[in-house]
Amino acid sequence: MSLEKDVMTQMKAAMKAKDSAALEALRAVKGAILLAKTENSQQELTKEQEVKIVQKLVKQRKDSAQVYREQNREDLAEPEEKQIEVIAQFLPEQLSEAEIEAKVEAIIAETGADGMKDMGKVMGIASQQLAGKADGKTISTVVKQKLSN
Repeated sequence: MSLEKDVMTQMKAAMKAKDSAALEALRAVKGAILLAKTENSQQELTKEQEVKIVQKLVKQRKDSAQVYREQNREDLAEPEEKQIEVIAQFLPEQLSEAEIEAKVEAIIAETGADGMKDMGKVMGIASQQLAGKADGKTISTVVKQKLSN
């Protein structure tokens, strides 16, 4: 089932359950999908495009929740985190940090990277291979850690 159809099905369920937080998150996903379709004048989005849209929405909410927490606004941070839970269910299963480290080590061995000067090369390959399965910030942290050793 396409992401759009899946979102619509869940929106109906959220409306029936009167779950406003889930409904708001699902409407954001639907809006982002429609926006991407009209920008590219496509009938259907590829799986990679759908994953990027969902990742972007999750990242926006994580950033917002972090800002709200820094400003001691728990009342605003909690709804953002609830939306993250709803939106994140559309992402492929995320890799654990140990799995990310193993993949990054393999990439470093494959490319022969030997220091921070090769970070761009390693990040390019890692981002491509782990797209949708890991957060870019986590990948970057692991790559820096491995290359600085």
